[in-house]
Amino acid sequence: MASSEGQDKGVRPLYPMRFALVAGEASGDILGAALIRALKARFPQATFYGVAGARMREAGCEAIESIEALSVMGIAEVLPKLPALIRLRGALEARFAHDKPDVFIGIDAPDFNLGLAKKLRARGLRTVHFVSPTIWAWRPGRIHGIGEAVDLMLCMYPFEPALYQAAGIGAAYVGHPLAGELDDSTSPAQARAALGIAAEGPVVAVLPGSRRAELKYLADSFAAAGAWLAPRVPGLRLLVPIAKPELKGAFEAAIARHPGGNWTLLEGQSRVAMQAADAVLLASGTATLECCLLGRPMVVAYRAAPLTAFILRRFGLLRIDRVSQPNILSDDPAVPEQRFRGLMVALGRAVERGLVADQAGVVAAAEPETVAPAVGLVADPGVARGPALDA
Repeated sequence: MASSEGQDKGVRPLYPMRFALVAGEASGDILGAALIRALKARFPQATFYGVAGARMREAGCEAIESIEALSVMGIAEVLPKLPALIRLRGALEARFAHDKPDVFIGIDAPDFNLGLAKKLRARGLRTVHFVSPTIWAWRPGRIHGIGEAVDLMLCMYPFEPALYQAAGIGAAYVGHPLAGELDDSTSPAQARAALGIAAEGPVVAVLPGSRRAELKYLADSFAAAGAWLAPRVPGLRLLVPIAKPELKGAFEAAIARHPGGNWTLLEGQSRVAMQAADAVLLASGTATLECCLLGRPMVVAYRAAPLTAFILRRFGLLRIDRVSQPNILSDDPAVPEQRFRGLMVALGRAVERGLVADQAGVVAAAEPETVAPAVGLVADPGVARGPALDA
């Protein structure tokens, strides 16, 4: 994409560029921060502003709205917040149309960001979207609307650009920033020392998600699974990294409703918790890919509002029968998944099968090598070198 003064490819603009960004959810905050760092390496004088989380702010983005405004999942779950989301999108459209940033970049949250991008592009702004929607998994017809919304789609997986190019949409493969950030050499003992817990004994990390809706539908199932596991795995410690302080009470209440187990609730530190664990129980999302890259065996859960689940099944909106990113990316799915119904004991049993005590300690039944193809698909950290915004 050429600079706004029409310089040749690779020539830096003669003035500080301005980037407007809108990120949704904690995963978008991580991606946005990596993107900002990469863009700063290319455009040292650039400025950034928009809807941002803590990581993006630390990377140098001025937050004009909190990322929490877009932390919504599902179909039925969005409806109560729809008026506020519409007002926010209108306000952002007016702000960016007035400011005329050099590039607008939507980060994840495609239902919100692509609609905004379409309006801004119609006003003459250049638009980019970071993280291709999973058009290859569900609602493939979205690609036509995407073509009207963006000048460039930044893709995390190497098979995605061809889908867009076939439809005449600019796309570039940039890899996943986590591939360049994660250190899988940290041993469980080292991670446990960092958390101040005993080096010996079985540990399961429990990650119920970063959104209120995820905890609403998963906290009780996860707490019940932990209580079910506790008497069956002697000495088991359950680590729960709480993504945001306001979510702590919801998980504490779930534990109180399902007593049993040696629980330790952490303030954040999800990566260290996974590194410390022998197995991980977690909500479907970006964390599943992080867990895969760290080489930790996992069990993945997904549960939505009853209406959302009904719509997905009744109208066949899901084109694949997998929810975790490692399984989606692998020809031979190896990560155990539990969806929609019967989560409590099913989750406990699935984790128990992955925790087989023997003389060597706790051995994972689902070895990391079984998801190696997924690691390979994201192991090109192109974002660390800077995405193709000046192509």
